[in-house]
Amino acid sequence: MERSSIVFPEERLEEILKILKSEGKLKVKDLSIKFNVTEDCIRKDLKVLENKGYLKRTYGGAVLFRESAHEQDIVSRKDIDISSKTIIAQKAFDIIEDRETIFLDISTTNIILAKLLSESSKNITVVSNMLEVINVLSNKNNITAICIGGILNKNLNGFVGAASIELISKYKFDKTFIGSCGIDVFDKSITTFQIEDGITKSSIIKAGKKNYIVMEKKKFYYDGNYKFASLDDIDSIITDELIDDDIKNILIENGIEII
Repeated sequence: MERSSIVFPEERLEEILKILKSEGKLKVKDLSIKFNVTEDCIRKDLKVLENKGYLKRTYGGAVLFRESAHEQDIVSRKDIDISSKTIIAQKAFDIIEDRETIFLDISTTNIILAKLLSESSKNITVVSNMLEVINVLSNKNNITAICIGGILNKNLNGFVGAASIELISKYKFDKTFIGSCGIDVFDKSITTFQIEDGITKSSIIKAGKKNYIVMEKKKFYYDGNYKFASLDDIDSIITDELIDDDIKNILIENGIEII
């Protein structure tokens, strides 16, 4: 950080937030030098910002505040953020081409995508480990629906675990559409809740030629508790709104397409 000229306290708080959003973390010593104020002054600034919910103070600095997503079963999540999920599903639908083999992961957005596909004339093969996706597509002559079996997770209404992974590993998918609880661009982590779901998602990504994360913009600020992939493992993120420039720039630097 370069030394800055003296600024008013309110301006300093705004600058600290800009730095935090860009870098993901701060050090008191660096900020003290940049703003030409005491470290105690910076600590007070960080306390103010923490009280406002912008950051979490750590030893010697602070990190961007991120919420822990709360685990819910698939039925509870189906009716949440429907308009956002529909936007995402439509974007995903638009990039699926005839004669492709795609994988639809356990995701409430993918249920909507399956319904869009069921109403279309696209001739494709859809592989999924989610029961509702298969049910939606089961009577469509233009779509070959393949269900990945295994151990049924009732909360997810889908199959996960070793048996599912064994079947998934036999395929090469043109495109995969993967749900996520959150992405932290600063440490490149893509997360979910349950380990069995996570390792199943990882196997889907390994079998995909192009891998898409489907998730709402808000999930850039949420974390699950199990990392199943890194930004290096995916090709694109399909989301509902324009994302903040600091996050967008990091994704572009990592070669991630934003749809």
